[in-house]
Amino acid sequence: MVKSNRDTISVNDCQILAHYKYEAEQYIITLASKEIAENTQPGQFVHLSVSGMLAMRRPISVMSVDKENGTFDLLYKIVGEGTRQLADRKIGDVLSVIGPIGKGFKMTDKKIPLLIGGGVGMPPIIAIAQNIKDNDYFNPYVILGSEVPFPFDTVVSNLGGFYSSKIHTMPLLEEWGIQAGLTSLQNFEGVYEGYVTGLAKEYLDSLSKDDLLNVEIFSCGPHPMLEAVSKLAKDFNLPCQVSLEEYMACAVGGCAGCVVEVQTENGPAMKRVCVDGPVFEAQTVF
Repeated sequence: MVKSNRDTISVNDCQILAHYKYEAEQYIITLASKEIAENTQPGQFVHLSVSGMLAMRRPISVMSVDKENGTFDLLYKIVGEGTRQLADRKIGDVLSVIGPIGKGFKMTDKKIPLLIGGGVGMPPIIAIAQNIKDNDYFNPYVILGSEVPFPFDTVVSNLGGFYSSKIHTMPLLEEWGIQAGLTSLQNFEGVYEGYVTGLAKEYLDSLSKDDLLNVEIFSCGPHPMLEAVSKLAKDFNLPCQVSLEEYMACAVGGCAGCVVEVQTENGPAMKRVCVDGPVFEAQTVF
């Protein structure tokens, strides 16, 4: 039930429909909300209550939506007491969820989106892939990196394309018909041994000059990874959008506790990650 609205942001009571646990204390939770499922854009997030014992909400990026059934999925990892209490919630429980929040990714006329996600930064990248999977204009390539076991069973791809015979993929992306490669430094079977930027550079090196003119990078992950992705984009003279991860209190722009310095046409300015972002042009941040 929607209790209040401000533009696209609404407060919803969302029932838990599924809650799966994976290795390394990773979870995927499915929540019911027609409002959020229909209005969320890739890169946006929700701010949800984790239990009746903690007043502070937790911001979590939306990984995928099912508009037909009015549900959305979140991937999260236990990193503190809040997410630990969230992990204890059961199917049938109801969570208060504010969302969708923030400025998401914007697709442009670049036909080859290179989508790069690391760790809990994978969900916004998967969300972009879902959003464009039925659009024949785009020919995306997805790179997902993790230093803990992936929260899905990796599979061999039958789609062909870059390194498909050597690197495994995510089943959901395979189902959507989107080429992908997985990376890690942990020597996982079927996974590229190295950083996401290592595989990304090899992919970009494989493209023709004409194809490179049609590439735009979209990325989300830890700050050092985003800085490396931004440098890679600069080296190849490519546009790049990044979704920043930041600690948040209110998450709706009121407290200004998540500000970052961004370069604008008028010089440096402090921007709120929650509502001015979380997506920014990489070169304005790094």
